[in-house]
Amino acid sequence: MAFLLGAVAFVVALLLSVMLHEGGHLLPAKRFGMKATQYFVGFGPTLWSTRRGETEYGVKAIPLGGFVKIVGYTPLEEIDPADRPRAFYRQPAGRRAIVIVSGVVVNFVFAFLLLMVMAMTVGVPQSGTVTSTVDEVTPCVPAGPRAACEDGRPRSPAAAAGLRAGDRVVSFDGTPVADWDELTKAIDKAKPGQTVRLVVQRPGAPQPVTLPVRLADVDGQPFVGMSAKVVGGGYDRAGPIGATAFAGRALGRTVAGIGEVAVDLPSAVPRLFSPERESSPGGQVGSVVGATDVSGQIFASDTNSTRDKIALFLSLVVSVNIFLGALNVLPLLPLDGGHLAVVGYERARAAVNRRRGRPDPGTVDMTRLLPLTYFAVLVLVGLGVLLILADVFNPLKLPE
Repeated sequence: MAFLLGAVAFVVALLLSVMLHEGGHLLPAKRFGMKATQYFVGFGPTLWSTRRGETEYGVKAIPLGGFVKIVGYTPLEEIDPADRPRAFYRQPAGRRAIVIVSGVVVNFVFAFLLLMVMAMTVGVPQSGTVTSTVDEVTPCVPAGPRAACEDGRPRSPAAAAGLRAGDRVVSFDGTPVADWDELTKAIDKAKPGQTVRLVVQRPGAPQPVTLPVRLADVDGQPFVGMSAKVVGGGYDRAGPIGATAFAGRALGRTVAGIGEVAVDLPSAVPRLFSPERESSPGGQVGSVVGATDVSGQIFASDTNSTRDKIALFLSLVVSVNIFLGALNVLPLLPLDGGHLAVVGYERARAAVNRRRGRPDPGTVDMTRLLPLTYFAVLVLVGLGVLLILADVFNPLKLPE
């Protein structure tokens, strides 16, 4: 039931994000006197609609997006002569640019406000201090750094050596360690296949216990198989100024993370259906199906507190809005960035002609851009289908 609740909550949040994005196009279009005939959430058959003035508002059956129908969004449309003065393409470039970018702006503003609300209500997550005390022993050697344990995988070195939760590591192969940072540095200096002496202080034991550990190999790196206990973590509620600063930093980090994902995605495609899918930033990107599944995992988690679940869910919704905005910025038709690029090209061309004493050549011949548009649609749809299949057959897992 918790999983279903999380999945439904994400679908509602996604539809709200789409409504806000399309509303960002609709409101300035109406404000500037353009004619908008439809405002719909979803695609496919219409489930419900109502008409207010000249605009039909409604919901369609497939909740994978939405659209606003603005008359004359491209010069290729056939337009009633009575509507021609209000056609989008006949409006000043500045007004067209505002209508185009407003959807993206709304998504970023919504994400920013959600981050502020999270900081002032749930609180700003505090990482705490990562100690050298073992919190959990990994039962197996995973196939990749972020892969889960599967049947048939060998026991982890820590499990095989008898390491226990609560053990505090005091030295690694003769190197004293005081915290997790020193321990990971010592592990990184070792080699896969090497047998090291792990000295731990075990609760109730009068003397330190020495465990021989034969390091495993995970992607060429030494692997022990343990997680650290964190002390002092939690959440600190922020005031308006602190929340604003937190939202700005988080927004910047998320945009940077999306950039890393975009750069890494082509190389990650071959691993989408392998256990190593989550080993790189590109492999961690998912479709609407995957994000819905992750939201369900958040709500169904037994290891996270209610506060953790709310913070993770809000972070997921924030990421979706920033991704939706960032995707639409790409200068590819039919995305918003593509239409904005067309407006920019028209104005640049007009400026050059004006300096040369020539007339404004007017709007771009969109028929010349149709092959590129079809190619972009094919790539985006193909990638979307590929990610959906990966999320069905090799779903992303919420880190434990």
